[in-house]
Amino acid sequence: MSEKKSTARHVTVRRIYDEAQKSDGTRILVDRVWPRGVSKDKAELDDWFKAVAPSSELRKWYSHDPEKFDEFSRRYRKELEDDDAAEALDELRDYAKKGTLTLLTASKRDDISQATVLAEILNGSDTKSGTKTSTDTEKTGKSKDSESEDDR
Repeated sequence: MSEKKSTARHVTVRRIYDEAQKSDGTRILVDRVWPRGVSKDKAELDDWFKAVAPSSELRKWYSHDPEKFDEFSRRYRKELEDDDAAEALDELRDYAKKGTLTLLTASKRDDISQATVLAEILNGSDTKSGTKTSTDTEKTGKSKDSESEDDR
């Protein structure tokens, strides 16, 4: 008798600045701008999905202000309905169906980043409330400084 393959998705969020782990599975950067100080070799990426990143206008408005996260999440989900973004999101779904997927971001607070919103959607826990998924922030103890890496 053969075992059924699990359809449960396992999408995690990590900072691009953290060392790659074997448990990361497929590693995809979901920022529109390449992160400062990270070489393409060191990043150990499988892909870079610029099209799924928030618009520059939304990113600048948000500025990773925790008080704006719920509104950012709502606006970002709306942007994901755009043709290019929707196509990229479908590609991420395909990666997630194949195994562990790690979404990478340069945000200092990955728990309030676009990667977290994407992970909620991809993990099927799309609450549209801005509820955060588990990230490595809790493990590393890193917290938000007054400026975000995304404030470019």
